[in-house]
This record gives sequence, C-alpha cells and structure tokens, in this order.
Amino acid sequence: MGVLSGATGALASRSLAAGLSADGDRRETADVLVVGGGTAGTIAAIQAARLGARTVLVEAGSQLGGTTTTGGVDFPGLFHAWGRQIIAGIGWELVVQAAQLNGDRLPDFTIPTGRQHWRHQIRLCGALYAALAEEACVQAGVRLRYYEFPLAAAAAPEGWRVLVAGKGVRLEILARQLVDCTGNAAVIGLLGLPRLREKNTQPGTLIYRLGGYQVDRDNPEQLDALDTKARAAIKEGRLLVTDFNRSLRGFLAAGGENAMHVPDADSSTSEAHTQTNIRGRQSLLRMMRFLKSQPGFERLRVERLQAETGVRETYRIVGETMVTLDDYTSGRRFPDAVCHSFYPIDLHEEDGVRPKHLKEGVVPTVPLGALVPKGSANLLVAGRCLSSDRLANSALRVQASCMAMGQAAGVAAALAARAKTTPARLPLKEIHAVLAAHGAILPTAFAQGINE
Repeated sequence: MGVLSGATGALASRSLAAGLSADGDRRETADVLVVGGGTAGTIAAIQAARLGARTVLVEAGSQLGGTTTTGGVDFPGLFHAWGRQIIAGIGWELVVQAAQLNGDRLPDFTIPTGRQHWRHQIRLCGALYAALAEEACVQAGVRLRYYEFPLAAAAAPEGWRVLVAGKGVRLEILARQLVDCTGNAAVIGLLGLPRLREKNTQPGTLIYRLGGYQVDRDNPEQLDALDTKARAAIKEGRLLVTDFNRSLRGFLAAGGENAMHVPDADSSTSEAHTQTNIRGRQSLLRMMRFLKSQPGFERLRVERLQAETGVRETYRIVGETMVTLDDYTSGRRFPDAVCHSFYPIDLHEEDGVRPKHLKEGVVPTVPLGALVPKGSANLLVAGRCLSSDRLANSALRVQASCMAMGQAAGVAAALAARAKTTPARLPLKEIHAVLAAHGAILPTAFAQGINE
C-alpha cells in the first residue's frame, strides 16, 4: 500500500480532511485513476477502460494529448526502428486514424532514415488527434474530468484517496490503482516519495511558424547581412541567442518551427509554468519585431502559435529499476520489459541539440520496474517521469515511447485492480498476453535477431 511520508504526507492528510469536511458528499470511485491526460495518460486510461476497469482520467487542461497537441509537437515518433515497427497498440491506432482522417501521408517506413530520424516522424493535426483520443476515451467508458488537478493524496484500505479540485469543484476519488502521468511526477511529489531532478534542465520550446517572407538561398550576402544585424540586436538586448538557437539561417528555413529555446523551462508548478509561457511568447515577439524591420520581411506574419511552451524535463521518479544511459544505448533487454523505446539521445542545450544516434540494430526496452516508485504499492507512473537517468530520459521522453509506456501501465493497473494486488506482483506473462491482445508489440517477440 502506498505510504505518505514526512511533512508533505502530513499536509496532504490535513488537506484531505479539510476538503472532505467542506464537501464530504462529493465522492467518486474508480478501479483506476489516471492523473494527466497527456501522451502517456490518454493511452493508459483508454487501455484500462477497454479492459473493463472503472477508469477516471483527471486532466488540468482542456484537451487530451499533451505534448502532441497542446505542446504542438504534432509529429510523433518513433514507432519504427531498422526497417521494422517496434511500437504499435493504442497510440499507433490513434496516430494513424488522425493521419488518415485528415488525408495526411504516412512516411515510407521501409526507407532507412540514417541520421535523419525525423523522416519517420508522423505529421498530423494535433487538434484532430485530441478529438479522436477523446472519442476513444468516451467509447471505452473513461470518465473524463478536464480542468481538474490533485490537491492531496493518501493511502486508503483498498488503494488511494485523492482530493481533486477544479472550476467550482472539490471531489474525493477513491481508487484501487493510481497512475501518475503528469510528466512532472506531481502525484508522487504529493505523496512525499522521492523524485529526481538536476540543477540544470533542458530548455523548452514554444512551437510557432512564421510566413510571409522568402529567403534567397542563392544570395548568401543577404543572409550574412541579416545575421550581422541579429548579432547586433543581441548585444543591444533586443534579441537573445536562444530566440533562434544561434542559427538564424536554420530558423528562417524552418519558419521558426521548433527552432528556438526557452531557458530554464519548468512546468512543475503553476507559477513556474506561467513564467515559462510568458518567456516563450516574449521570445516570439522579439523575433517578429526584429524581422519585420528588415527588408523583405515587411509582410511577415504568424501562421501558427501554440498556447503553451513545451517543457522537456522536470522531475523523474526513483523506481524499483532505473534505466541508465548504458542500458538504453546498449539495448538492454530487461527481464520485466513491457515495451520498446527508440530515439537518439536528445539532450537539448540553450544553443541547440546534437542528437547521438543508437548503433544500428539496437532497440532499447522499458522495464515495468521503471514505472513503479520504489517501495510503493498500487501506484505506477508512465511517460517522461519514469525512473531513468538524465541522458536516457532525453530519449525515453518522446511520444511513441510514452504511448507504449502508457499502454503497459494501463494494462498493469487494470489487471491489478481486478486481482486486488499491486502491479509489481502480476505475472509478467499475463501483462504481455493482454498487451499483445490489444495490438502492442512485445519486447520478447521482437528481440530475436535485433539486440544480439
């Protein structure tokens, strides 16, 4: 059973008591409570509900999808490695539906990408993906609760008591199994369980795209002159080097999309997230004002602008197993592996990112133990807050991998609720059998001939 510890646990208990005394008749029960409807949480909730578990999904925002939708990284990947599909299941199902419904083309996955891994990312409409994910939740019977977030959590005789709040709502949810998919391990923090975070974290990115201009690639003098003006603007304080990741040519070629950084981006508290969003939008305004004053950019316009700055890194849990850089880059096959992950080591710094690609044939795996907070029961995480070191996490955090983790967590939580046990005590063969029945690709089925 999960245990509250220290001052945080005592505060959570008092908060629960205060909340229930104020509104004790507002109570809901669930077999599985998923907190966070982002990349991993959406899939975890759908999977648990499709297995017949009474599932509640609490999401602080207005839509599902997280990084893929609100964050604007509407090019999820990677589902394929070395000419074979290594992640499928519910996430893949929704991505393909979104692409097909909108008439978007899937990449040719038979063509090797080499070091251009982005060629196997799938361009889709994020808002459409959110609608399809919501539809899948409703059809599966997931009880969606938007605009709500947990205030406190405490162990209960058969699982957890979680106090959530939202617009005009304070509600106690009694759940057998709890899955933290907040990306920040927020519930783990409420419980007073240990979390990891480095002093320096990766910068975030506000996804936007500018149009209304043309760059003459055959006129390097023009670009050189513009670059010189940009350097002068940096010295004068009108621009920051992170506004265009030090490469104005690359920024203009991409229309700005995913070509800037917000230093010290943090989404772990409302205050930090507010400042992160403000600094992201200030960066956009600086770039627009600078470029609009340059010849050839008079008609510059915003063609796309996300509502939030995407955050790459905050807290990670201390799990029963920690995935290290060596585990990841060697393609270690964990004995309790529940899914694959595949992406270069992708640590962003203020001046850009230099991906370090895996050796050919290597396909990493994710163990169930990395989703289980150390010493806990009836508690899982999925997504970027899994137990891993910083460099391994820079690859594990991408969407396809998080979707696969979410599906594994949904299976484990639903099965544990049904059997009245904790996920770590479930027979791995049973988890694998259910994952396979719901379209997931198992590490055991794929391993032969890959990581030999």
